[in-house]
Amino acid sequence: MTPPKARRAAGTRVPLVDGIEKVTGRALFTADLAAGDALVGRILRSAASHGVITRLDISRALALPGVEAVITGEDCRHPYGVLPIAMNEFPLARGKVRYRGEPIAAVAARDAATAEKALALIAVEIEPLPAYYTAEAARDAGAVLLHEGKPGNIEREVHHAFGDPAAGFAAADLVCEERFHCAEVNHAQMEPHAALAEYDDARGQLTLHTVSQVPYYTHLHLARCLEMDASRIRVVKPFVGGGFGSRTEALNFELIAALLARAARGRVRMALSREETFITHRGRPETDIRLKLGLRKDGRITACACEVVMRGGAYAGYGIVTILYAGALLHGIYDIPAVSYDGYRVYANLPPCGAMRGHGTVDVRHAFECLLDRMARRLSLDPFAVRRVNLLQAPTRTPNDLLVNSYGLEECLAKVEAASGWRQRKGRLPPGRGLGLACSHYVSGAAKPVHWTGEPHAVVALRLDFDGAVTALTGAPEIGQGSSTMVAIAVAEVLGIDIGRIRVVAGDSAITPKDNGAYSSRITFMVGNAAIDAARRLRDVLIQAAAGKLEARPEDVACEGEVFSVRGGAQSSLAFAEVAKAAIAIDGPITVKGTFTTPPEAQGGRHKGGAVGSTMGFSYAAQVVEASVDSDTGEIRVEKVWAAHDCGFAINPLAVEGQVQGSVWMGMGQALSEETRYVEGLPVHASLLEYRVPTIAESPDIEVAIVESNDPLGPFGAKEAGEGALSGFPPALVNAVADAIGIDLDELPLTPDRVLEALVERRRRARLAETRRAS
Repeated sequence: MTPPKARRAAGTRVPLVDGIEKVTGRALFTADLAAGDALVGRILRSAASHGVITRLDISRALALPGVEAVITGEDCRHPYGVLPIAMNEFPLARGKVRYRGEPIAAVAARDAATAEKALALIAVEIEPLPAYYTAEAARDAGAVLLHEGKPGNIEREVHHAFGDPAAGFAAADLVCEERFHCAEVNHAQMEPHAALAEYDDARGQLTLHTVSQVPYYTHLHLARCLEMDASRIRVVKPFVGGGFGSRTEALNFELIAALLARAARGRVRMALSREETFITHRGRPETDIRLKLGLRKDGRITACACEVVMRGGAYAGYGIVTILYAGALLHGIYDIPAVSYDGYRVYANLPPCGAMRGHGTVDVRHAFECLLDRMARRLSLDPFAVRRVNLLQAPTRTPNDLLVNSYGLEECLAKVEAASGWRQRKGRLPPGRGLGLACSHYVSGAAKPVHWTGEPHAVVALRLDFDGAVTALTGAPEIGQGSSTMVAIAVAEVLGIDIGRIRVVAGDSAITPKDNGAYSSRITFMVGNAAIDAARRLRDVLIQAAAGKLEARPEDVACEGEVFSVRGGAQSSLAFAEVAKAAIAIDGPITVKGTFTTPPEAQGGRHKGGAVGSTMGFSYAAQVVEASVDSDTGEIRVEKVWAAHDCGFAINPLAVEGQVQGSVWMGMGQALSEETRYVEGLPVHASLLEYRVPTIAESPDIEVAIVESNDPLGPFGAKEAGEGALSGFPPALVNAVADAIGIDLDELPLTPDRVLEALVERRRRARLAETRRAS
């Protein structure tokens, strides 16, 4: 048998392994699952923003024919929350409500009409308390506390200083300080929230199908809130229609569905409306930033001082991590010798914020890149030159002890500069049209997990049986980002087999190894390394079997193109299927396990909060945005985007390009139109008509360039590709608008009314100046 020419898996454009099901409509999402005789679950939500529950009577609802269960906060005495040190939320409010729309009670009934009627029969009385809808109001000296033990309604404050900021500012030729405001935004994922819970009363077992990005964390909180042994719980993640961080923690409707199923001793289907999905929230918090930078005449940054205030909503969620990320990731992109950071995460009577794509970094990076451009202008320096003079040299460690092992930002800058024709076109475009630049970076997974257990950070199991197929078992949730395809590619690459021979089973706690979940862009780096480790172990087993059949030493046997042969030896060879049968004949079906654990040197500094921001490898990105501004209407049109992304190595270039384009597009939404709006705590943005995400009509051509810096710790050298590009778009757009109309805007989103207001104000000032000159 002549070995066929080996076809490499890693580095080639591979369609997603679950793509066919999605484009043909065969994919079953949680709300599509056969519900059979499932009861309908509905939630009664608070009409008050803040208050004490003085009466909650469910007797009439329980008496309604067709109602099988009614539950309240009395049915769950344990708080939950994604961070073990900040669990202060209950599935159903206990004693007090803290935002409008907070769940108070829930019913399970035979049909939707009965469930809605039952909700109307529940009697609720709430003694109102003062409600605070801004961080400023919540921090007032006389403000009522949302949570005991949190003075000033501050969930967490952070104060860090590295280097000597005072000396750095003293050494600067130019020091500027500005304020920026970024509106709260929501993920607006395509699929509304849903859960299907089934309680087997005879066995005392619970099965939950849900939209989660973190089935393992959901599993932990089900066990906690229902006071069940974790071994009696199964969590299954079906197809997921987008996450973007909205599902990176256990959510109240998941726990409520499970509590209802147990109370009803049966199956309950909980499908939230779009409005309820918006209210569940977990979006990016409204953020106010005060930023000061010092620059030398050549553009070198001498110091940075940053203050951040985040309005985090009513409960903790990821808040502690978010406010730490905002400061930690001031580092890691440029060579800044001195940085001070003061961060405040503030409670308010609004739906809880959480982790959203680019978690913790987007708004601060926006402020930094905008101010850097403005100072470059004042120093008559080109924006590219300012970035280049501040580049890092990898490998290095930042002043806050973050590891930078690979660094492709210089190449990213070169690619977008050339592709956009920056040198030829900057300053030469027609009136009202401009170019803007910004850079960004992001972590390739948090180096320390949320729940520290001492276990490996990722585990992948491979199984080889009589059919010659390799089944990869992973708990890593495939949520549309291509993680299952990445696992298949990694296994195929190491084993030298066709990707079609590999099946990937993901996200079922009864079958797959535990995985921490899809957040902080961790899966490619961590699960990819675990998949490679598992594949190498399986390859060793197969090579041993092949060596026996070929009468050769194992170290002389190679596998390419599904054919095992002896290197430099006779032409005798064996097909993969033959070797698989020989290996199975020895001990039966083969199961191997691969793991990955973050090396100690990547786990951050020893200062308080030092673990947040630590990662095995940072991605880097540069973007140029071309935009035009209508001076009569204030409308901005994005003409084109050039984005270069350093992903270490593109395991699947097709997926990398899609992820970068998606990140840019999501950043465009935050920059142009997206913002949550509340009236006395009531969300008035709670449909996709009111919450304006960009449509295809607003979407520009996004030209993606892949940069490969080959990280020494990454799987095949890979790093993250799904989040880092997002935070570069908003500042690149603001800088392009400044180039187009000569106005620096400090508030996101850049809606037409805000742009027009700035244009009108400039005209007013010009007329006033003209009047003064005339007089």
